[in-house]
Amino acid sequence: MSGPRPPRPPRIVITGMGALTVLGHTAQDTWAGMREGRSGIALVKGEEFDQYEGKWAVKIAGQVTGWKHGDWIEHREARRLDRFALLGMAAAVEAVKHSGVDFSKEDPERCVVVVGSGVGGITTIEEGVIVMRERGPDRINPFTVPRLMVNAATGNISIMFGLQGPATAHATACASSGHAIGDAVDKLRSGKLDVVIAGGAEASVSPLCIGAFMTMKALSTRNDEPTKASRPFDADRDGFVMSEGAAMFVLETEEHAKKRGATIYAEIVGHGNSSDATHITAPDAAGGGAARSMRWALEDAGLNVGDIDYINAHGTSTPLGDKAEVEAVTRVFGDLARKSRGGKIWMSSTKSMHGHGLGASGAIETIACVHAVRDGIIAPTINLDHASPGRDENGNLLPAFDMEFVANHARERRVKYAMNNTFGFGGHNVTLIIGRYE
Repeated sequence: MSGPRPPRPPRIVITGMGALTVLGHTAQDTWAGMREGRSGIALVKGEEFDQYEGKWAVKIAGQVTGWKHGDWIEHREARRLDRFALLGMAAAVEAVKHSGVDFSKEDPERCVVVVGSGVGGITTIEEGVIVMRERGPDRINPFTVPRLMVNAATGNISIMFGLQGPATAHATACASSGHAIGDAVDKLRSGKLDVVIAGGAEASVSPLCIGAFMTMKALSTRNDEPTKASRPFDADRDGFVMSEGAAMFVLETEEHAKKRGATIYAEIVGHGNSSDATHITAPDAAGGGAARSMRWALEDAGLNVGDIDYINAHGTSTPLGDKAEVEAVTRVFGDLARKSRGGKIWMSSTKSMHGHGLGASGAIETIACVHAVRDGIIAPTINLDHASPGRDENGNLLPAFDMEFVANHARERRVKYAMNNTFGFGGHNVTLIIGRYE
């Protein structure tokens, strides 16, 4: 005889969104930029870059401009924070306001913060090294350690709202915010929490970050056409474009959200994560690890491959990474992903517009998934002229990728379930599945 069925875990819903990106200073403005197919990539600005003039093979990036933190935090307090934490806190403030949750009426021990960041306070580290070399170790800023910590965004957001639950921070390179959101889902499913602020933040447009990825030959050098530099799945892609930003979400159990009368925007129905275990920076060329992540997310959600309508690709615009992701998607979905076979799955990469925000990317791209299921609009892959793995030695196009990439313009489509892929150095793979709330 079979025993009693285990209780179904609570449904986890999204009730608030906040973002600060190169496409806009709010989640809605960021989504508008995606929907319009607008690029936020431009020539890098900043004195810290000017001093090395003539030594940059890469001169482009996605920078958040025209934003001032004075609307919500005092200047004196802001000086004690690294830029990545400020970006994350600003996105959290918007997400909480958007959700309408009043933490003064919540049990603080049942509310928590989970944030992912790939490099944390990298700008603080750079500044500290310069000061130490030029002025000596006794002149290092005493706030250096609390500024550079990868958990600084998590800690400061917790303090801001007085949330006392089991807060965590994730640092799994470009998969960081995907892990953070997945962790938040598991925390809520445990039944021990009611509300989680989850997402990612990154301020990686710095001389060290760009220089390091530049010498790895990972970045695009299309300096004469910044807005066309990020071109996922295009035959002439030559690397990703560094970017910065943050996105945060208020996640709740469905029961808690309904009890307080919250507006529910979407549901996180499942997630999965895996390791390639093949190379510290290169993806598994056969897409094995990414395929496992997608399969396990489907299993966690209780869905079949035929249930997915849209995939927001990791799609960074690197020659190896994009090809490996297509391989992985085809391994999981077969003909459902093949355009020539009438496959139902569409895939696009919004990094073509906002660049690669490293650890914040998964969270930023979740905004596109929420609106895909809620509004029935799929954001495009811009700069996609020839969907192909590349060109041969004679410059001829290789056979085209056999997928629907929603090239250059947003398209309307009814989407019930959207999948969000986020992969990172170290072989980390995370997949989130966002569902239309019904």
